[in-house]
Amino acid sequence: MIDVLIIGGGNAALCAALMAREAGASVMLLEASPKAWRGGNSQHTRNLRCMHDEPQDVLIDAYPEEEYWQDLLKVTGGITDEKLARIAIRASSSCRDWMRSHGVHFQPPLSGALHVARTNAFFMGGGKALVNAYFRSAERLGVKVRYNTQVTDIELDDGKFVAAHIGEREVDGQHVAAERIEARACVLAAGGFESNREWLREAWGQNERGEWPSDNFLIRGTRFNTGILLRRMLDLGADVTGDPTQAHMVAIDARAPLYDGGICTRIDCVSLGVVVNRDGERFYDEGEDFWPKRYAIWGRLVAGQPGQQAYSIIDQQAIGRFMPPVFPGTAANTLQDLARQLKLPQAQFVKTIEDYNNACRVGTFDHTALDDCHTQGLTPAKTHWARPLVKPPFYAYPLKPGVTFTYLGLATDETAAVHFNGKASPNLFVAGEMMAGNVLGKGYTAGIGMAIGTAFGRIAGVQAAASVGFGISPANTESRHATV
Repeated sequence: MIDVLIIGGGNAALCAALMAREAGASVMLLEASPKAWRGGNSQHTRNLRCMHDEPQDVLIDAYPEEEYWQDLLKVTGGITDEKLARIAIRASSSCRDWMRSHGVHFQPPLSGALHVARTNAFFMGGGKALVNAYFRSAERLGVKVRYNTQVTDIELDDGKFVAAHIGEREVDGQHVAAERIEARACVLAAGGFESNREWLREAWGQNERGEWPSDNFLIRGTRFNTGILLRRMLDLGADVTGDPTQAHMVAIDARAPLYDGGICTRIDCVSLGVVVNRDGERFYDEGEDFWPKRYAIWGRLVAGQPGQQAYSIIDQQAIGRFMPPVFPGTAANTLQDLARQLKLPQAQFVKTIEDYNNACRVGTFDHTALDDCHTQGLTPAKTHWARPLVKPPFYAYPLKPGVTFTYLGLATDETAAVHFNGKASPNLFVAGEMMAGNVLGKGYTAGIGMAIGTAFGRIAGVQAAASVGFGISPANTESRHATV
């Protein structure tokens, strides 16, 4: 019998598999996707938010624990488990050497990635290189990896894991029979439900305009996170955390593919101009804070607009100050022509821009700092980086909500155990997006998802191995955190 079964194939699952195997347990990893699409949402990532008290290799200056915590507290509005959050924060300061030992390489941030040279360590080759390195290391250590293997059911005995069930399926044109896989312990790391259109519709419902907002969502993450295992765990009575409508939701290019657009579909010029809805009206402060701390609120903001549609508008002054999008913007030499091309109400659009221009109080523009360029007497205000849009050509980028991962998940504790009626399972653990809602009640800040996944993936792997007699004692908290 397998000692530890890992269900999932992203960063958290791989960290769990590697730690359990390093502890001496036999490990099998089940990945729902084909090999070419392995890695879950981790393949679309590019960095890890890291606590550090002094400069460390690719990280400059310092990013101490309390500042990290305050950044997380701000974006979540306080909807976070401080104990679990601080575990992830502290673990982020010391995990990189372990990551390097499994083939992950780091590099300084690209010049267009503003404000994160101090806080985020970037993966050389991005998330795809990271998951490939982990898979290579896992296989080298003897972890058995199976692809095209969607777990459809979990067998429990009074909260204790017994077996995973895999349904009948077609793989490369061949019929594969249903299976039952027993293991002495299990780690659930199979992601959220963002690719389940029916579940999104159920969660978001209809708005006051009679629209079904989720019908217009794009999924910038993996198409394989359909929430089958999460739904089953809810049915089995696992304790739950999070709001099904909360997610890492970004305003992305409306022309992006329905699934797997990844990070390149993001539009990063929002703070350099204004954003209008399809009625030609602004609806939120584009200069509220640095973009890495605010980019993930804009998907939800756009989701609240008519048709779940908006447009980021800039002028020539912004060019060269942000990472260029994949698709070119709509360009025009006049605001009237831009409105015509976008099919926006021309008079209202021009008035919106002119009102904004007239309200700008330009001081010393500096997009690398919280500058003193702001609006006055305008609602909503723009509190930083406010400059009149007066230099043609003008550019527009269409925006829609892009869901990376959902926050509804399984409640857990510092051991990463799954809970049933407040009682921790002795051999069933959870990591990654399936438990990220414990830390992320809402909002997001760049790189925190990988910090949570790495920390709790490693904890889950250690604890799963320990629950079946390998490595530390499951109750030995001090040893566990020294290891992780």
